[in-house]
Amino acid sequence: MPRIHQLPPSVITKIAAGEVIERPASVVKELLENAVDAGSTRIDVEVEQGGVELIRVVDNGCGIAAEDLPMAFASHATSKLSGADDLFRIGSLGFRGEALASIGGVAQVSLQSRPADQPSGAEIACHGGQLSEIRAWNGSTGTRIEVRHLFFNTPVRRKFLRTMGTELSHLSEIFTRLSLSYPNVHWTLRHNGKPVYEVPASATLIERIRLFFGKEISERLYEVHADAGPVRLRGYVGDPACERGNAKWQYLFVNGRCIRDRSLGHALQEAFRGLLMTGRYAVAFLFLDLPPDQVDVNVHPTKVEVRFRDGNALHHLVFTAIRERLRAENLTPRLQIPSTLAASLSYGIPNDRPLLAEPPPWSLTPDVPASPSLAFMPTAPASHPRPFSVQPPEMSVNPTGNGAKANGAAAHPVIPSVSSFKAIQLYDTYLVLETHAGMLVIDQHALHERILFEGLKERIRSGPLETQKLLIPEPVDLSDEEAARTLEHRDALASLGLEISDFGGGTVLLSSYPALLSRRPPQAVLRAVVDHLVNQDRPPTREALLNDLLSLMACHAAVRAGDPLTREEIASLVEQRNLADDTHHCPHGRPTALLFSKQDLEKQFRRV
Repeated sequence: MPRIHQLPPSVITKIAAGEVIERPASVVKELLENAVDAGSTRIDVEVEQGGVELIRVVDNGCGIAAEDLPMAFASHATSKLSGADDLFRIGSLGFRGEALASIGGVAQVSLQSRPADQPSGAEIACHGGQLSEIRAWNGSTGTRIEVRHLFFNTPVRRKFLRTMGTELSHLSEIFTRLSLSYPNVHWTLRHNGKPVYEVPASATLIERIRLFFGKEISERLYEVHADAGPVRLRGYVGDPACERGNAKWQYLFVNGRCIRDRSLGHALQEAFRGLLMTGRYAVAFLFLDLPPDQVDVNVHPTKVEVRFRDGNALHHLVFTAIRERLRAENLTPRLQIPSTLAASLSYGIPNDRPLLAEPPPWSLTPDVPASPSLAFMPTAPASHPRPFSVQPPEMSVNPTGNGAKANGAAAHPVIPSVSSFKAIQLYDTYLVLETHAGMLVIDQHALHERILFEGLKERIRSGPLETQKLLIPEPVDLSDEEAARTLEHRDALASLGLEISDFGGGTVLLSSYPALLSRRPPQAVLRAVVDHLVNQDRPPTREALLNDLLSLMACHAAVRAGDPLTREEIASLVEQRNLADDTHHCPHGRPTALLFSKQDLEKQFRRV
C-alpha cells in the first residue's frame, strides 16, 4: 500500500479545474459572471475555433487593482465574501474564488485591468498555474482577459472536446442565458472574426427572445407576473403550440442566475397539464426574485442547482400564476398553410398534378378568434350511428349566459340553439362548423373526451363516482413497490370508484371500480392506474392523480373516431362545447378544434 502524501499544487489545480471547467463554455460562463458582478454595462466576447484556441472577454466594469492581480489567480480568493455567514445570503453570480485559478491551471491566460479611479492599469499572465510579474498597462477602464489554448497541458481532457460547431453551440447557450437575465448590459459575441450576436442594452426581453429563438416563439408568448410577499415572478410562457420534445427551452432564473430545479420544472409542466401530450414540454422564460437568504446557491460546483428555504411555496406560486394565465387565453389553434403550399396555390399547379392529392402538412399557430355567430344546416342522418350519449355527467352551466368565465377571462363563444348553426361530419371523425371567424374543424373524440372529463370533475366535487361492485373481490398481483404505491393512494382511488385493500405479499384486492368503465375488465382498469403511479418521477398530488385517472376514464367513455353521429348528436356535442372549461385541448393535450380563418380562405381564393 503506497504511503499517504500531499499532491503537488499543479495536480491539485488540475483536479479543481475538472470540477469547474469542462469545456470552453465553462470558461465563458465564469468570465461573464465575473464581468456582470463587476457592474459592467458593456461586455464583448470574442472566440476562435469554438473557444478552444481563444476566448477574449472585455468589459467596462470596476476593474481590479494592480496589487490584487496575483490574488485573482489564487485558489479560494474572492472579493465577494467576507465571512461564512455570507454564504447564506449570496447576492452575486460568482463567489467561490476558484474560477480564475482553475482556468489559469489548464490554459494560457492574460489579465489586464484598470479601476476607474486609477490613471493607468496593470497586467499579469498565468500559464498553467505559473504567474508572471505585474506590468503596467495603458488600457481603458474595466477588465480584458484572454484565455488561449485551453487544456494545452492536459491533452487527455482536450481529446474529449467535441467539434467546433458543438463547442460554439454550448458557448452560445451560456451567452444567451446571461443576455436574457441582464437586460441593462450591451452584449456582443464574435466567432472567428465574424459577428454572431449583438444585443443592445435598450433591447426588451421580448426582443431578446426574438433574437435568440425566432419570431415563431416570440409572437406566441403570454406574459406572466405574480407576487407573494417578497417573492416576485415575471416572464413569459409559450402557447401550447410551441411545445418541444425536451425541456431545453425552459429557462428558469433565480436572482439573475440560470438554474435547473426539478420542483419548479414540475410546477411548470403541471400548469400545462391537459394542454400538452405526454413527452412534450412547454416553452418558458421565467424569472424569480427573492431575498438572498431564502435560497442556497452553494450546493453545486457550477452553481446550476440551488436549494430553496420554502420550495413548496415557490412551486405553488409558479403553478398558480401560469395556470391562471393560460386560463385567461383562448388557446384554440388555427390552421396555417405552409409557405411552399401557399406559393403553389398562388402561382398555379400543373394540370397533370392532382390538387391536394395528399393532405398538406398543416402547422399550428395560436389564434384569438372573434366571437362567432353560428347558423344551422341539418346534416343527413348517419346510416348506422353507434348509440351513445353525448350528455356528460351533471356539470354547472355558466350562469352569465354570455360566454364569459366567472373570473372575467374570455371563454369559448356561446353557441346558440340547435336550430341556428351549420355543422357537418367528415370521415365519421371530424365536425366542420361555419363561424364568422372562419371554418372550425372539431375532433369529435377529443372534444367529447374533454366534455366528459369536465363533467366528471364537477361530479366528483360532490362525492364519489358511481361504482360497479364485484360479487367476489378480485386479487391483483403486483410487485411490492407497485402495491405500496397503490395502497398509499387508496383514499383518492376510492373517490373514483376504485376500492382496494391489502391482501399481503404484493397482492391487492379490488372490490369495485367505476361504473363508467364497466365495459373494461376490472384488472385492466387497476393496472392502468398502477402503471401511472409507478412511472411518476415524484409522488403525484391528489389533484394530479385524480386528473390523470379522470382523463383515462373520459378517454375510454368518449365517442371514438370513426363513429358516425346523427345530427342531434352533432348538435348536442357542439352546444356543450360552451359548458366545459379549456375545451381547446383534450385532457391529454391534443387540440379539440382547429380554426381555418376566413381571411386565410379569402387569401387562397384571391378575394383579398
